Amino acid sequence: MQVIAGIFFHFIGGFASGSFYMPYKKVKGWHWESYWIIGGLFSWLIIPPLAAWFTVPGFADIIRHTPMETIRYTVLFGMLWGVGGLTYGLGVRYLGMSLGNSVVLGFCSVFGALVPSVYYNFHPHAGKTTFTELLTTPWGRIVLVGVLVCLLGIYICGKAGIGKERELPDAEKKKSVSEFNLAKGLVVAVVSGILSACFNFGIEAGKPMADAAVRAGFNPLYQNNVIYITLLWGGLATNLCWCAILNVRNRSYGDYTDAKTPLLKNYLFSALAGTTWFLQFFFYGMGESKLGNGASSWILHMAFIILVANMWGFVLKEWNGVSKQTKWTISLGIGAILLSVLLVGYGNALK
Repeated sequence: MQVIAGIFFHFIGGFASGSFYMPYKKVKGWHWESYWIIGGLFSWLIIPPLAAWFTVPGFADIIRHTPMETIRYTVLFGMLWGVGGLTYGLGVRYLGMSLGNSVVLGFCSVFGALVPSVYYNFHPHAGKTTFTELLTTPWGRIVLVGVLVCLLGIYICGKAGIGKERELPDAEKKKSVSEFNLAKGLVVAVVSGILSACFNFGIEAGKPMADAAVRAGFNPLYQNNVIYITLLWGGLATNLCWCAILNVRNRSYGDYTDAKTPLLKNYLFSALAGTTWFLQFFFYGMGESKLGNGASSWILHMAFIILVANMWGFVLKEWNGVSKQTKWTISLGIGAILLSVLLVGYGNALK
């Protein structure tokens, strides 16, 4: 039951993450940096302490008594992740929901899933899975096979995206993705995927705060909510700085009060996008409490995000007009990712 509950929570988190960009598409007349930072204020500043207040009401005391070194590393990884988050938004902007998410999350999956286990090989910690353990145990090898199958699925999805680039004329591509640019999109997507994995490293760095929450008697299901507060401070810092720079450079600072745009709707949709974004990690923390913050939790989270994002890609007709072969290719990639979820879940059931 623990494994099933963990997979279910990761699915809800993945659905939130794969869907959060949809409300942004309803924002009219604003530059990207304007709606991104309004959504970000809800994602990283407003909602996390509210969620912690409801689930870990003693979070302020826990943070106050946490060693400064732990806070420093958690915020640092948050800042690095923040750069990944910025480039994620650009990746989706240039590549679309399907291809953008597949490339970004492919790199994010590898680094986020395996680097912590390699780290614990050299710095063992009770309850943490090492890379050696993954290699030498039956359940660990099944999980690794699941990771490899997931990467294969992501590669196939990327191949389908390249097929789409070759087959569709520019006018058709820009109907579904108004700023489609394969070369620029791939560069920012690779950078985003690598740096976005730092969120997982930040969870590891802030684990003493989660442990303190459990020792204080709070429900282990919500233990990570105290980590997110400090981790997302770092993400807010990088995103706020960059969006402010873009506001000045593009003279878009007037968006926030431009009466020619539907201001109320723009603020509401941006707030909805930001809140939905935070829910991915609210439920990730719940799934992680059941499966542990090892390769399994991260790869499941990434796999569900890719599946949901590709579903939205079909809804938004991003694949209309391509050949049957390309449609079969993207379907095969999605099928491989689904198989990887089953393999990772089965491996954890054997643990």
